[in-house]
Amino acid sequence: MTDDIRNIVLGVVAAGVSASLGWLARTYLWRRRLRRKQAFFGLPGNSECLLVVNREAGGDGAVHRHDVFALLELSALIKDCGAHAEIVQHDTARQGFGERTEFCVGGPASNRRMAAHLASLLPGVKVNTEPEPKADRGAFQIGSERYRAEPGVAEYVLLARLTAGEGERPVFLFSGQRAITNQAASRYLARHHEKLARKYGGNAFCLLLKVVNSHAYGPDVVELVADVTRAAREPVPVVHTSHRAKD
Repeated sequence: MTDDIRNIVLGVVAAGVSASLGWLARTYLWRRRLRRKQAFFGLPGNSECLLVVNREAGGDGAVHRHDVFALLELSALIKDCGAHAEIVQHDTARQGFGERTEFCVGGPASNRRMAAHLASLLPGVKVNTEPEPKADRGAFQIGSERYRAEPGVAEYVLLARLTAGEGERPVFLFSGQRAITNQAASRYLARHHEKLARKYGGNAFCLLLKVVNSHAYGPDVVELVADVTRAAREPVPVVHTSHRAKD
């Protein structure tokens, strides 16, 4: 074997070894990223989860198109984890939580299960579900702070990851002042789940997001207002008044 042929063979072998090592490294990193993603969402391979949908205001079982888009965003995340989703209407999801990961979409005015989750898991959050006065419709009260919607200009949505019940699977809440804010929150989660996983790990969190100028930018421009986990999980103090009988 001449030196030239020997050099060619050694070059081919070195290239093959380098390619194999690169493939193994990429596979290892991909699997590690996948395991972290599955752990954050509570979605190991071939597991089951719930997508709880609301109804469009005034509709007969219809789902607002922006909420449909939110479900599509979440479905892509679920598929990436190798899990499977069951879609259920908010008023038929009569089961506990913790056994399966749940993604609950829609505000408490249109989603009974969301109303139940807020009352039991985030007692420090109050949402005005009354139609009047119009300026306060959908307003959030979180601790001592109040957040009113300016439709199309500035609207708010809660994005929460919570754990409760006998199991360890999380519940994700997307509770916005309008349907487009639910889509914005699901898109925010899809884009930032790695950052959130690094920051919170398996701990619960509740974030207040602001959707800016949705008339012009749709659900794409989202600002993180604050981490309101502590205020949202602390029950609002009840003020008791006493009435002394007249003599």
